Amino acid sequence: MKYSFYLRKPKSETETLIMFSCYFNQEKKKFVYSTQKSILPNHWDFKNKRPNKSGKSVCKNQTSISKRLRDFEDAFHLIKSRSELGEMEFDSGTLKEHFDKVFERVSMASSFFEVYDKFTQEKIKLKEWKKSTVKRYTNIKNLLLEFEEVYNYKLTFSKVNKKFFTEFTDFCYEYKNHYTNTFSRNVGLFKTFMFWSLNSGYAYNDAFKSFKKPQRVLTREEVLSLEQIHEISNMIFATEHLEKVKDVFVFQCLTGMRYGELKFINRRLITPTNCILLKEEKNSNKVHRLIPMCELALSIMKKYDYQLPLISNQKQNAAVKEVVAKMGLSHDVEYSRTKGVIQEIFIKPFNKRIGTHTARRSFITIMRNNGVDDKTTMSITGHTDIKSFNQYHQVDNTARMNAVNSVFDKV
Repeated sequence: MKYSFYLRKPKSETETLIMFSCYFNQEKKKFVYSTQKSILPNHWDFKNKRPNKSGKSVCKNQTSISKRLRDFEDAFHLIKSRSELGEMEFDSGTLKEHFDKVFERVSMASSFFEVYDKFTQEKIKLKEWKKSTVKRYTNIKNLLLEFEEVYNYKLTFSKVNKKFFTEFTDFCYEYKNHYTNTFSRNVGLFKTFMFWSLNSGYAYNDAFKSFKKPQRVLTREEVLSLEQIHEISNMIFATEHLEKVKDVFVFQCLTGMRYGELKFINRRLITPTNCILLKEEKNSNKVHRLIPMCELALSIMKKYDYQLPLISNQKQNAAVKEVVAKMGLSHDVEYSRTKGVIQEIFIKPFNKRIGTHTARRSFITIMRNNGVDDKTTMSITGHTDIKSFNQYHQVDNTARMNAVNSVFDKV
């Protein structure tokens, strides 16, 4: 690849900047970078594209300017040779970042993770993220730091390339034992940060745009039938703790609410028609949801004086498994997890596959199996995307048997 120097304003009567230039054929892009050195046009050798070295038209700082241009040549050849050795991609973004570093255009405050911190701080100050989103991006930062250490891969913007994505993919799947859905989410979050860095002028390498986020995989999840929910509700537990856990879980199954939303319920949110008027927690732009309560759900609410006895989600998850086990639902079930194109099969007791989110999944499945139209159910659960909503519906064995019997028993 050829490069050259030229004057920004070759016909100027005053000093003008000397520019470095080259052309990237693959990008079909001309790269231009200021040397931050100026010279009078009549002191410039337009044929050799250098300052005049002899004659009357030699500028007084010809030596320092020539040295500066040689420094640019050395920096260019250095990064080009590294790319030829396969150490990094060679494109306009990488070259600019290299020049910025060599010629001190970028302060130390612009290192990869310091820019990441600026990104998160900006989003937090602009109130664009909820606490759950802040936590996710904190987890991504920790994941990248661990990747650096384990794979000995020092992260800079210029090194976010195909090699990085290959190594990071291997790190997530093999070292961290992440599955496709987790990896897909993390790639999406990482690319969001990289787009921000590119648009904010911190990064010039856009190789990350080619990173493909794998399609999320719909995995089998367990659900409870309406009969099983009533059976749980009628059970009497020896401890007050499990009795409260049972009531809260049943209430979730009957309303389709997320566990995190239950803390917002109070007497003021109950309408005269026994509905919960709930403001959407995950998206402040959504309208209020009207969640009807059946008699059993209302009785649970009254039992606790409209303030459900909540514990942490983690403790509730563990206790719900215990509640379901006491029903005798501890038979083995099979499920799969996917890493790229590789599928792994696992076997666990049924109750170990049950958690707080099972309640929401069961509510949606029961409503759909009973012929309630999706639009009505989505207005209760707060879903606006049918694709996300469909992931909650699990076809249970009863539904399968009813479907087959309704058709073939006629023969």
